[in-house]
Amino acid sequence: MNEKPTLEIIATTVEEALAQGLAQLGLPAEAVSMEVLDAGTKGLFGLGGRQVRVRLTVKSDEEEISSETPSPASKPARKPVPATSPRSGEASKKKSEPRQEKPAPSPAPNDNGEPDELLNLAEETVSKLLHYMNMQAQVSAHYEETDREDRRTIHVDVRGDDLSILIGRRSETLNAFQYVASLMVGKEVQQWVQLVVDVEGYRSRREDQLRRMARRMAEQTVKTGRRQMLEPMTASERRLIHIELRDHPAVTTESMGEDPHRKVTIIPKDD
Repeated sequence: MNEKPTLEIIATTVEEALAQGLAQLGLPAEAVSMEVLDAGTKGLFGLGGRQVRVRLTVKSDEEEISSETPSPASKPARKPVPATSPRSGEASKKKSEPRQEKPAPSPAPNDNGEPDELLNLAEETVSKLLHYMNMQAQVSAHYEETDREDRRTIHVDVRGDDLSILIGRRSETLNAFQYVASLMVGKEVQQWVQLVVDVEGYRSRREDQLRRMARRMAEQTVKTGRRQMLEPMTASERRLIHIELRDHPAVTTESMGEDPHRKVTIIPKDD
């Protein structure tokens, strides 16, 4: 029996461990499956923390072939995956009528009234990654509203039971998962595709929480006349704080420090 080559990487974050592993193996993201063995901890006041541990398994030739998206010219039947995608589930259901499942919604049309292949690809990619992580979930994708026609972001919703492990501490695991999915979709279409992967509405709840915290800390800054430093955040979360307070009449914001410990500081305008 041929054992699949594996590599375990220990690093500060899941994303960093994945990048190191791919560099050591000399392989693209779609050529390996990822398993988060230990999400790590920060420790108390930055002491006694535990680093992230990730296992990368090199897929066999058969797995790589089966995971590739068929070209539009050949258009063979798509292979169904356990994490059901509402858009791809309709085709798989027609081929396996005995399965008792709820009918999947029709694929979202593009501007020409045809099914959108990019949304289908995003759903299938996320579903496959979930399958490699032994997770079952419902996946759906849609375009986020934007004023820019040349750069549309795809929002992928993941819903199911026991998905908290996919989020991780301060959403580190979710951000790494999102990054890998974006790379895989981008490689397939030969251009960068921005995916936002959300689990059970976590990102929306987190955004609301950050906005409330930003307003509350701004009030505290005005009341005390002293700077307020927030917790370390990702670049997207820091940007949300800056946007929330950019029109505030009495405070301004500034990012300080180095990633992954970079923080937003709220400063009185008369400071």
